[in-house]
Amino acid sequence: MDYEIDHSKCEKCKDRPCLEACPVDAVHETPPGKQIELDDKCFGCVLCREACPYDAIKMRTILSEPIRENVPNINPKLCRRCGACVSACKTAAIKLVSSGNEEAHSEIDEDKCVRCGFCSRVCPTEAIKYGKILPRSVVGGKAIVVNQKDCIGCMTCTRVCPSRGAINVGKISKMPYIDPSYCARCEECLEVCPSAAIKYSSRKRAYEQFSKIKTMDIVSELLEKESEKLAKDAGKIDNILNKILRDISYQNPEEEFEIDVTSIIKDDIEHMVDSDLEIGDIKEIIEFTSPQRNIAVIEENCIGCGACIEKCPVRCIELEMPAPIHISSECVYCGKCAQTCPVEAINLKEEYFITTDDKILVKRRQITEPRQGEVKVNDTLCQSCGVCVNKCPVDALNMENDEVMVNQEACIACGECQSICPVNSITVQRKE
Repeated sequence: MDYEIDHSKCEKCKDRPCLEACPVDAVHETPPGKQIELDDKCFGCVLCREACPYDAIKMRTILSEPIRENVPNINPKLCRRCGACVSACKTAAIKLVSSGNEEAHSEIDEDKCVRCGFCSRVCPTEAIKYGKILPRSVVGGKAIVVNQKDCIGCMTCTRVCPSRGAINVGKISKMPYIDPSYCARCEECLEVCPSAAIKYSSRKRAYEQFSKIKTMDIVSELLEKESEKLAKDAGKIDNILNKILRDISYQNPEEEFEIDVTSIIKDDIEHMVDSDLEIGDIKEIIEFTSPQRNIAVIEENCIGCGACIEKCPVRCIELEMPAPIHISSECVYCGKCAQTCPVEAINLKEEYFITTDDKILVKRRQITEPRQGEVKVNDTLCQSCGVCVNKCPVDALNMENDEVMVNQEACIACGECQSICPVNSITVQRKE
């Protein structure tokens, strides 16, 4: 793991969220200037980099080679040809062989062996010796599992696991999970997990969790080819919708309007996308498109009173000659300035698609007050990195017991938290 810290950016930060984000306390302030440095405990989970509001931490991680146990060694003189190891092997890597020089005995195919150690456990004569890494006692009736909620996705467990096939990474969840059939319960993963997400559980629960994740992965594989096509179609549809919205906006100077674009959308999509999409399918896609907002200052109306400057939660409005005020690109279009202006000098418009029973409409409306909405946090996905808390322009988010709490009364539904969340655990449900 290589890292580089831009201390000129770091000096601007007072909250230092990187210190709280690190799960193993590898981030420290070093005197005399309280510069941020990483020590040897860092294992490259990049949570500090994601938490940094000034993008001051650059990090490059390379996975080291996994630790692998050696293939079990069979002593032909002790082998009694009982076949217990042959029956126990999950990959059919063991078979009974015989030659003219020695009696029949078990033999292991190194290419098929996954180093799980089951053969060593079932051998009644201890003819099979299983290397140096895994000679530990096993907790009876238990299995090791990964708590997907506590896991931070650092993949340290996959690097230390000596049994190939025991720890896999879910294609959908992108989190590691354990196959109880291959796990030798050596506890290597349990000891190195920085977030204590790996622990013992009942075998029944372990197999239920494994079956659920594995089923999702199998379905994902079956749908992979179709998903690639759907992803391309979705990209084309998104481009079509954006183009239609721009064209309608340019062609209609009215302050407010509502225009039926059903036929335009259907014709364009059928022309560009090789798909039998119905209007109902298009409506479902439109429900996930975000409205577009534009803000402008009517200079002849503005009196330069500065009321909007005081109300702006992100401090993006300033007095600038010759225009009375200037609104920078940092604006989050919350609507507070439009509500505050005593002379209606701030023009905030919103354009978006709406659907009725059998129609798709483009609507433009004037925004004269702050937008309304509700922020939802998915606690299962949230990694408690605190980036959203530090980014919120109105301090509507705070961290309590490693959970993000939302003050819905203070929230202005600007969507900054949703856009910056590194794991997409936040959604803003806006109200009309």
